[in-house]
Amino acid sequence: MSSPQDITLDEVYERYRSKRPKSAAADGEARKVMPGGNTRSVLHFEPFPFRVATAEGPHLVDVDGNQYVDLLGNYTAGLLGHSPTAVRQAVSAALETGFSLGATHTVEIEAARLLTERFPSLEQVRFTNSGTEANLMALALAKHHTGRERILAFRNGYHGGVLAFAPESSPMNVPHDFVVIPFNDFEATSDAFATAPDEIAAVIVEPVQGGGGCIPAAPGFLAELRQLCDQNGSILIFDEVMTSRLAPGGAQELMSVLPDLTTLGKYLAGGLTFGAFGGRADLLSAFDPQLGGALSQAGTFNNNILSMTAVVATLTQVLTPEVIRTVNERGDRLRESLNEIFEANDCQFQATGVGSMTAIHAEEPALELFFHAMLDKGWYIARRGFIALSLEISDDLIDAFLSTVRTWASR
Repeated sequence: MSSPQDITLDEVYERYRSKRPKSAAADGEARKVMPGGNTRSVLHFEPFPFRVATAEGPHLVDVDGNQYVDLLGNYTAGLLGHSPTAVRQAVSAALETGFSLGATHTVEIEAARLLTERFPSLEQVRFTNSGTEANLMALALAKHHTGRERILAFRNGYHGGVLAFAPESSPMNVPHDFVVIPFNDFEATSDAFATAPDEIAAVIVEPVQGGGGCIPAAPGFLAELRQLCDQNGSILIFDEVMTSRLAPGGAQELMSVLPDLTTLGKYLAGGLTFGAFGGRADLLSAFDPQLGGALSQAGTFNNNILSMTAVVATLTQVLTPEVIRTVNERGDRLRESLNEIFEANDCQFQATGVGSMTAIHAEEPALELFFHAMLDKGWYIARRGFIALSLEISDDLIDAFLSTVRTWASR
């Protein structure tokens, strides 16, 4: 058998194609009606992505009958799995009561109460349809509150499709006055405030950069941001759309730093569309007309009954503190074991992350070859090496994946 170094990408792609003729045909049809054959760019990889037919338990099955263990977890949104029973049953019941309301209802009160009880920084909360929307609203609120325009963000940060900074600011970004500096750079951060102490409305930061490679904030970095924001009258925003899964009270609990505003999304509605932003009540009062608030938040589906019902089911029936701790401990073991395998076999690979979020790093084309090698053996991770464990991934599956990696690395 050829070693990994001897196999070319052309050979890998040809093997992939030969096992997926129906996915190839579907890709051709998709390209006729959707540019690139998809409407979520991150899901594309060469030579074409497989098309899922069914998803059950930890597995995906494509239209050609190939089965994969899903280690990607829908980029953290699939924490509960593909079709969590408690959420499915609750949403099915809600469907019977009517689901296009155009009015307030009591379920959103319970969802908001559960979130404010769970995350330390949330005194009040408002809902959106996605984490992207939540971040947009949080930035708008910070600019309104401070009367300032400038936003401090970090290189390789990702806060949604219109708030992306890897490797540089995206042409799709909204036109805020951004200052983008290196993540975990204490000196650059201090300099940014020193240069314009009265101009920075907000700092937006992921406690662990997700799309940027699962890079955690350096010890003391978030506390430094907290101090600088306090000294300069700026709003500190934690984007916890991904990282809120890292502890019962999110990364803010894990890292013992409280932001002024927190944004949420992804897994909290059990896989349904969801977003939220919240924090200090005095900031959120800008949306309260009885308190003279001047801001209005639109969004037809912000409080849709299905997502609100799913949030309640997720937080009351599934994601207990013990469950959250267990999945993150499992992720830590996975990452530590991966690095042991890479080191023992002199592979130029490294796994980074925190808890149930992991990224595998390597130069190209090594990472592409690794991705396809794992896919060929029935393991689905992100093309860029990202892994987000779901509750469906057992210790036995982790051991089996590590065995596959060990065999691949030792050839």
